[in-house]
Amino acid sequence: MNWFVFSLITMLAWGAADLFYKKGADESDRYSHLKTSVMVGVVMGIHAIYTLIFGGIGYSPINLLLYLPVSAMYILSMTVGYFGLRYLELSISSPIENTSGAIVCILCAIFLHQSMEWPLIVAVTVIYIAIFLLGVIEKKQADRLREAGDEKYRIGFIAFFMPIIYCVIDALGTFFDAYYLDDYAATPLRDVTEDTLEAVANTSYELTFLIVAVILFCYMRFIKKEKMPVRQQGARTVAAIFETVGQFTYVYAMSSEAIVAAPMVACYSIISMILSRIFLKEKLTKAQYACIVVVMLGIAVLGVYDV
Repeated sequence: MNWFVFSLITMLAWGAADLFYKKGADESDRYSHLKTSVMVGVVMGIHAIYTLIFGGIGYSPINLLLYLPVSAMYILSMTVGYFGLRYLELSISSPIENTSGAIVCILCAIFLHQSMEWPLIVAVTVIYIAIFLLGVIEKKQADRLREAGDEKYRIGFIAFFMPIIYCVIDALGTFFDAYYLDDYAATPLRDVTEDTLEAVANTSYELTFLIVAVILFCYMRFIKKEKMPVRQQGARTVAAIFETVGQFTYVYAMSSEAIVAAPMVACYSIISMILSRIFLKEKLTKAQYACIVVVMLGIAVLGVYDV
């Protein structure tokens, strides 16, 4: 499979994950975002252990530390995003968060000297203009609801600021990832081959997330005396499964064509919006539908040009 297929799978998986993240976000539970992080870490950890046992990747534990800059950025950005979902509609937070791909394109072009041919540049530009417009539209709607006294938007600026923080941190993580995965011969990771680079990177991230999950669980259970009944974690577990599937294909997409894959993966916000309209009954305007169509056309151009 090429970068486009891997990016497409990641986009669909993470779009579905966003839906279940929102379903599992409990505004009344101050630890909701931490519980989501725990479930993601557990599922990723299970996949990492499976890879270590059956994957035959010859994993060196030192890679946990070497890959930590990437893992830390991703885990921190995701936890911030989970917090924002407690207060913001999915259709508001997701487009804002996923403008991070535009930052990644710039960083890859400057520091990794990656480039795109002009049809891809046009397609990516159109995609990000549409995503930016979605963010503008949603921000205006949020402001109107807040001014009308909608309880959901009572923390206003703080809630809206969370996806922005996510965007910046996630962009750094993605850029670091592109650096680590750009060339197996130059990567900081140890004991990797061209065939095992992506699996080693992904396993390092998943094991780090598992460690964080254990720490968060102990913090909630033994310090804050907060229980986490398994039967109440259904939506979070499903979200974690989709997240793990997307992460698995994501590293392969980034190792091939990071400068193009990053903006395409960022389009999972469109999948999130469509699913939120269908299952969460979040309303979309004609302008939003128009932006979604434009993004889909941009993705089609990326796919057709790659073929």
